[in-house]
Order: sequence, then structure tokens, then C-alpha cells
Amino acid sequence: MSHPLHKLIIIAAPSGAGKTTVTRHLLYSFPEQLAFSISCATRQPRNNELDGVDYYFISPDEFRRRIQDHQFVEWEMVYHDKFYGTLHSELNRIWEEGKSPLLDVDVKGGINVQSQYRQSSLSLFIEPPSIEELEKRLRARGTETPESLKARLDKASYELTFKDKFDHIIVNDTLEKACHSAEILVRDFLATP
Repeated sequence: MSHPLHKLIIIAAPSGAGKTTVTRHLLYSFPEQLAFSISCATRQPRNNELDGVDYYFISPDEFRRRIQDHQFVEWEMVYHDKFYGTLHSELNRIWEEGKSPLLDVDVKGGINVQSQYRQSSLSLFIEPPSIEELEKRLRARGTETPESLKARLDKASYELTFKDKFDHIIVNDTLEKACHSAEILVRDFLATP
């Protein structure tokens, strides 16, 4: 299914656990070796997010068409009509640049990608120190209604039950330590032939 040199790195976590920050740290640490795999999303852009940089923002109808055309490595409807997915074309784009894709995906997406690229992937699960701390982080974002906060926390509790399906679990009690742990694991993975 994949070329032996076509490595990829999967970062997955419940929403608010810090996966985007860890992802940014890894991209900064390995600029010649890693490239961000831009996911498709049907939600509206947040604050400073840009189409084609942070996500490919598309409509739910366009997303469904791409599902029908088998364009996704993985996809998930995480909330009603809120789809996220990784395109085959995105992974190929990065491999053609001679780099390894770094995927920032939800937990189910991470498991799906890992199952397809078992021999050439490294999967990291970023775990919050507790659900209470996760709730604090999500509240601090200022983007959640009481209903969406409850939905995210319920989903996070469920997603935590899958953490053992990943190659490594990094508890994000302090961001600096979590980033450093991820950096060591990625460095070792990229150095392995």
C-alpha cells in the first residue's frame, strides 16, 4: 500500500489536549523532514485560520462527494454535519516533496490511518492530565457553548478509552515536557531506515 520510505506521523488527542501545539512544535523542530498534512473540514474557520493552510474548508455536500469518490484516507463526522478528513492527494503531495506527512487528527482518524500504514507510521496519543484540566482548557478557548462543551467532554472521555491503540501515549501535564517527549520519539522514528 505504501512505499517503504513513505513514513508518516500521526498526532491524535481529544479536543483541547494540546495536539495542535505539539504538532506546531514538531513542524518547527523538523522543517526539512516534516510537512503538515492539511485536513478537510466542513466547519467555519476560527480566528486566524486560513483555507489551504490550517484546513481545506469545504461544504458538507462537497465533503460527501469526495467520500463517494474515495478521496479520503480517513474521514469522520465528529458532530452533526461537521466532517474532518485526510485526503490521499495530501499525503502524496508531501511525499513528492520528499518529506513525511504530520497528521493532526481526531482519535478515530488516527486509528484508521495507522491501520492502513502500520509499517510506516508513528502514532502519538496526547493525553490531558485529567478531564477537569481538559474542561479548563476548553473553557479558556472561549469558543464553546455549555452544550458543545458537554459534548466535547463526553467525546473526550470516550476517546481516552482508545489511547492504548497508539504507539506512544504522551501525558500533556506541562506543554514543554509533552513537546520534548514527542520530539525525541519523532527524531528516533525518522532516523530509522
